[in-house]
Amino acid sequence: MKRSASILAAAAAVLLGAALVQASVSVGQPAPDFKVKDTNGKEQSLAAYKGKYVVLEWTNPGCPFVQKHYDTANMPATQKAAEAKGVVWLTVSSTAKDAGDYKQPSELAAWLKEKGAAPTAVLMDDDGKIGHAYGARTTPHMFIISPEGKLVYAGAIDSKATARKDDVKGATNYVSVALNEALAGKPVTKASSEPYGCSIKY
Repeated sequence: MKRSASILAAAAAVLLGAALVQASVSVGQPAPDFKVKDTNGKEQSLAAYKGKYVVLEWTNPGCPFVQKHYDTANMPATQKAAEAKGVVWLTVSSTAKDAGDYKQPSELAAWLKEKGAAPTAVLMDDDGKIGHAYGARTTPHMFIISPEGKLVYAGAIDSKATARKDDVKGATNYVSVALNEALAGKPVTKASSEPYGCSIKY
């Protein structure tokens, strides 16, 4: 009986974990608020940016798909173009502290600076609460939140789901397109797409 109970408990834990990872907000719904420290030790929250468009970008420097978009300067360029239009860009690390490619706040900040990144802030979601709330599955995984606090885009950074750096050329940057449409007061024509990249190591 004890062994059966242990097996059932283990199975329940696995199912609960899967449910937590899959729990997510859908496009059109209110985006979950959060409070978390950034790489500078400052507390950040979604509520603090109410009235502005906000992009959430999940990252992990050890992921080849993330490297593709940073080594080609695609992600930094997308960040800078968005912020030039008044958009807030929050890069999020949900990599668990016991994962082999976890980076301390100072290490992550240094890596992003080296790559020419320009996010508004870099959030250290070490316990995965933000990632689970949004259903973030991959690095990168992108979300756009409206000034009213609703999700208007969720999915991939672009249309070419590979780790090949050459594929950045000619790809449709879904985030840039969605932001341009939203900022122009138009409906986002492609509000969701299938995210691609490395699995987040919760």
